[in-house]
Amino acid sequence: FVFFSSTDERIGAALIREVIEEELKDMPTADVPPLTPVVKTEIKNEQEQKMVTQLGKMIRIIGDRVRDDKDAIDGVAQGPGSKWDKLKQVADKVFEHGITWERIAVLIYVAGKLAVRMVEAHLPQLVRDILTWTVDFFRNNLLSWIREHGGWINSFSELATASMRSMSCMSSHYSGLFVIFVAGLALGSLITWRMTRCP
Repeated sequence: FVFFSSTDERIGAALIREVIEEELKDMPTADVPPLTPVVKTEIKNEQEQKMVTQLGKMIRIIGDRVRDDKDAIDGVAQGPGSKWDKLKQVADKVFEHGITWERIAVLIYVAGKLAVRMVEAHLPQLVRDILTWTVDFFRNNLLSWIREHGGWINSFSELATASMRSMSCMSSHYSGLFVIFVAGLALGSLITWRMTRCP
């Protein structure tokens, strides 16, 4: 059991777990290991939970843009060598030009897709390892940047812009998603406003 002390740390860990769980939701339940014992995230209130849910939706929209880049995901999932060295290589590639909110979203999304690949490859025990590794990477390499940039609360505008770019690349078939996204963005703005006004 890992203790997450700050709000940004709790939200980050909960977000990583949520995105991985969401990616795994279509896999047979018997094949998916429970992730709660690995990363227990104590979300303190409803606002934090809404923030995690909304950020998770935006990450999946952004991630859909890189979904077709099978090399990054399959390169880690297959072949010889340590999966952790390969995960580190993926992370290094994502952040080679510096850290941004969008790149953080891409890394979390790739972790979710890797978890799916591990279940498909009948290596479900590695799903927990991916979760642990991603949370550790987040804490050791990204958390201080997130704090310096005003915390997750400040990620909404940049992630919303990145989400809009992703959605503009999609066909009109996804116009329903766009409506959901805009509604979510409005909710995110409301949460942000309420959190900044509450002590």
